[in-house]
Amino acid sequence: MKSVLSIAAIIIFLTAFSMPASSQDYQRSRGIGVILGDPTGISVAYRVSQSNAFSGAAAWHLRDNPKLHLHLDYLFYRFNILEVDRGELPLYFGAGGRLRFDSDNKLGVRFPLGIAYHFDNDPFELFLEIVPILELVPETSFTGNSGIGIRYYF
Repeated sequence: MKSVLSIAAIIIFLTAFSMPASSQDYQRSRGIGVILGDPTGISVAYRVSQSNAFSGAAAWHLRDNPKLHLHLDYLFYRFNILEVDRGELPLYFGAGGRLRFDSDNKLGVRFPLGIAYHFDNDPFELFLEIVPILELVPETSFTGNSGIGIRYYF
């Protein structure tokens, strides 16, 4: 069962990141970078429009024994809430899924809430997020993640 969950998670993660960009997308629609916090690891994103994106990570929970964590979220960006002189400062929210591999593999639903800074002339994004999680397997409970990160878009 553990290997089936691992293979399914990797296929979903890679499929979302490898989707082709359309001419209506940002010129730079694919991003890769790091996320630091709980969990810490590699962060990826795919912008499907100016205000929507898939975001995911392959990361590790570093507390106690390191545990592999995979997540994939669909995000909605809101650009008109906070104004800045340079760049863009959207708030975002969304929903997604998370798999965490440890002695009792966990499957949960994520609800990310965050803020991002998009630089004016550089293809970088800084982000800060908090993520309530509803664990579904092996038992129902609430938990959460948080992190700060940076991505480069190409």
